[in-house]
Amino acid sequence: MQKREIETGQLTRVKNRYVARFALSDSEIRAAQRLRYQVFSEEFGARLRSSEAGLDRDELDSYCLHLIVRDEDAGSIVGTYRLLPPQTARLIGRNYSESEFDMERLVNLRSRTLEVGRSCVAADHRSGSVIALLWMKLAEYMVRNGYEYLMGCASISMADGGHNAANIYRSLPQGCRAPLEYQVFPYTPLPVEHLANQQAVEMPPLIRGYLRAGAWVCGEPAWDPDFNSADLFLLLPMANLSERYKKHFVRG
Repeated sequence: MQKREIETGQLTRVKNRYVARFALSDSEIRAAQRLRYQVFSEEFGARLRSSEAGLDRDELDSYCLHLIVRDEDAGSIVGTYRLLPPQTARLIGRNYSESEFDMERLVNLRSRTLEVGRSCVAADHRSGSVIALLWMKLAEYMVRNGYEYLMGCASISMADGGHNAANIYRSLPQGCRAPLEYQVFPYTPLPVEHLANQQAVEMPPLIRGYLRAGAWVCGEPAWDPDFNSADLFLLLPMANLSERYKKHFVRG
């Protein structure tokens, strides 16, 4: 609990309705896990491995910081992000992304890189305000702690059999692809060449936001059968952050 209290920081509000901060109690973390379950399992069909019904919870949750957005009008948590600081990842011996990717080429970046994941927003609150608050609070935390890189797995639904995910990867412009020295390698690669077709690409808003901010896609997508998704490994060097995103999200 001490770790969570140290890292909380100040509140960030939007129009006096939404408040962004780090979870302060086990009950708030459980509420975030319940929201994750509703979005990932009930809405998108993920097969979640949790010890408690109705929650998305794994062994890393107790080590992570949980960024939340509360709807003060309804008194409920409507958005969340999970953060794994580099010193904590070193303590437990791994990052979440290492379950899907060989990240050997990034070993020299580990001490300067914050890993994020499990991002979701409740269906009735996806107007943009909630995700903007999450990003603002995330940027504040990055700057305050001097982290130089942001990394994580970003999911694309495979409800269509994986065609959209393959098309997204195939259509990425060269500027969105990481240099060779930053590439990672999926343990279970999505068969992009077999799945790519001529259908129009539908880019998930979160991935679109990362790419516009200046993130790189660091290699071919991995197939995650539990979440029924194809996962792209994204790396955002803070030095790449676009002026638009600096203006709106980075303070100080």
